[in-house]
This record gives sequence, C-alpha cells and structure tokens, in this order.
Amino acid sequence: MTSYDERYRKILDLRESIRAHREEYIRRAVKDIQFTYRDTAAEVDTSIDRLEMYTEARTLLEGRRPLGGEGSTVALMLSYNGSAWLNTAITSLYMVGNRVSVKFSSKGSSLSRLTESIYRPIFGDTIRFSRESGKKFLDEALRDPAVSSVVVFGSDVNFLEYESAFREAGKKMVFEGAGQDPFIVFPDADLDLALSDLATAKFMYSGQTCTAPKRIFIHRSIYGEFLERFVERAARLVVGPPEDPRTEISPVASRLAVARIREQLKEAVARGAKVILGGTIEGNLIHPTIVRDAKDEMLGMREEVFGPVAFTSPFDTKEEVVARAKAHKYGLRAALFGGKEAEEAAGELAGEPYCHPVPSYLFGKFGTVALNMTRTASWKGAFVVKPVGGYGYSGWIWETVDGEFRIKQGPKLLSIETSA
Repeated sequence: MTSYDERYRKILDLRESIRAHREEYIRRAVKDIQFTYRDTAAEVDTSIDRLEMYTEARTLLEGRRPLGGEGSTVALMLSYNGSAWLNTAITSLYMVGNRVSVKFSSKGSSLSRLTESIYRPIFGDTIRFSRESGKKFLDEALRDPAVSSVVVFGSDVNFLEYESAFREAGKKMVFEGAGQDPFIVFPDADLDLALSDLATAKFMYSGQTCTAPKRIFIHRSIYGEFLERFVERAARLVVGPPEDPRTEISPVASRLAVARIREQLKEAVARGAKVILGGTIEGNLIHPTIVRDAKDEMLGMREEVFGPVAFTSPFDTKEEVVARAKAHKYGLRAALFGGKEAEEAAGELAGEPYCHPVPSYLFGKFGTVALNMTRTASWKGAFVVKPVGGYGYSGWIWETVDGEFRIKQGPKLLSIETSA
C-alpha cells in the first residue's frame, strides 16, 4: 500500500488540476445542475482549500488501513446537489488507502466526464467511475467481495429498505441524507448576524442543500421586525440565468422538488399561512419566497424543502421551541442565535461529538449545532477534519461487528469509518 505522503502528493496534483480546470468545472456544473456561477465558483475554491487540509489530517489518518484490507474498495454513490464538494468525499476515502468506485448522479453527466478525465491520469484505476444505474451499482457492491463498505449520499426513503441486504452481506453502509434544519432566533440575538447567515444559508444554491435552514423559528417579540428585514434582504436577490455571474437565484434542478414546493405552498396557504414574498414559479424557476405563520404539521415544515422557500414560525418560550425542533425525523444541523437561553437550547439539541452505537434510530438530536456561528464557519473542514452527519433519518451507519449487526449515528468522518 502506498504511504500517506505518496497519496498526499497525488492530492496536490489533483488540487492543481482542478485549479487549472476551474472555469470548465464551473461551466459544466452550471449547465448540468443549474447552480449559479457564483455559488459554483465558491464551491470549487472551497474544494481546493479542503484538499490542502489533508496536511492537518495527517495525525488523524496516517497509519490507518482500509477496512477490508489492502486492495479493498469502497463504493461511493453521490447525489447531484453539488459539484466540487464531491472531490472531498472521494479523496477522504482514498487517503486511508482505499480503492474507490464512484457512481455519479445522472444529473451531473457532463461534470462527471470532466471529473473522470481529471482523475484518470493521476490515480489510474485506484479511483474509477461507474456508468451503471444506481440500483445495479449498489447490488454489485453488495455481491463483490472486494467491496468492504458502501457510502451513499441520497434520500433515506430510497435506502432504508436495503437494511436487510446489508445485514445479510455483513457489509458496512455509511449513509448521508436529508435535513430539515431548525434555525432559531431568540430575542437577545445579534439580529444582523442572524439575518446575514439566514439570507446566505437559505438561498445559496437556490436553497438546494441538505444543510440549508428549513424550519425557521423566530421569537414572537421580534417576529415582525425580523421578517420585515428578512423580506427586504430576500427581495434584493438577483433572479436570472445560472451562467450570469450576477445571478443569485437560478432554476431548481429537480422537477420533483418544484412539484413538492408547489404542493407545500398551496397547502400552507390553505391552512392559514401567508406568503409575504414571492410564491411565483415559472417552470423550474422558483422566485425567493418567504412564508409566515407556518405550523409544524404543514408539509413545508415536515418535508425537506429543496428550493429557495423559507417557512417561518413564531415561538414564545425556550421549552416550546426546543420541543418543536426535536419533533422531526431529520436531525442534521441546527442553528441558534442568542444569549443564555440559546446556549441552553443548543445543549439540549446537540448529540455526541462523534458517531456512536444506538439501539435504534435516535430522533431529536442534531449532528451539528451552531451557536451564534455562520453556516460557513460551522462547516469548515467538513469531511477532512470535521466530522459531519446526523441523527434520525438524516444519516446512519450499518455495520456488523463480531457477528452482531448495529446502527451508529452522529457526526462522522468517512475516512475513519472506512478504515481501521
């Protein structure tokens, strides 16, 4: 097996190749998945920065070996909602000595071809790319004795049904899925900080990220003022074609997501909520939308909202908002802004620092809890030196240890979980 230094030299070659292909990377991502030029450019630059972080990860990763032994493979299934971040996921598996078999979403076909052309001269067949259907890719990974682990980014609905297959195969699955993240603002919060983070985190990638704020809880005493300022900010967002560097909101990639948002908005209004900004949908283009007086039982508060639509709701007490935040099947990330009560609430929502065995799926806890911290700051070093992952149906690990099947949940490093 190659040494850490040898693998890191290839990572540096990859970094330089991505840098050289930066504009092509952006152009293809814009074309394939309709993310804006500015968001995609920022993601490419973040990816380059994270590849450099493997120097910081040396003490953590050097000396680790593939979970299945030398020459074993990790099968990696990637979702469409991202472009350059996928390099971090791929390389985190490679840096502990794994061979990696990568399955892209069909929505990123042009981008996947570019990525493969960049990887092949650097990594050869150590990192290879599959053109198979997702089902065939997963079925073959379960049968292939060379595959020790499967890492999946996707929908919990699509993959929960595979539990019995992984039990029977005795293989490990690391799943990263959806979020319906609570964003909680207490009356003593720094409103400028909270508003700035909300406007950025909610509308970047036109709302198409699993960690975007989805359930927005604002204390009743500041609800009116906060919404007024939030609407003012959101109304200034530039809506347009994704290739225009000025555009901040572009069409949503998934027609299914658009259909779900139509239904969510229709149902919310019918049940008493009010659309105070936007609500206009033209094809796959959803204009920035803000809903007030959303109730927890509404679709927009229960299902993942994968677009530039913000469902907001007032709350009165810390106890109330903590209970409402916990009452959900997803537990990826929570953001809180405020003083003592916000700090106490954050402690009640936070899970353990690293993934751990659970008797069953654990609901009401969150893998990342940010207190008076922006999304960008809380996500720095994700997948390289910062464990990422959630509770409930936001993420899990299935594994068989000493003949016993178990579930683990909480934040994790893909590199650690696919090595020993």
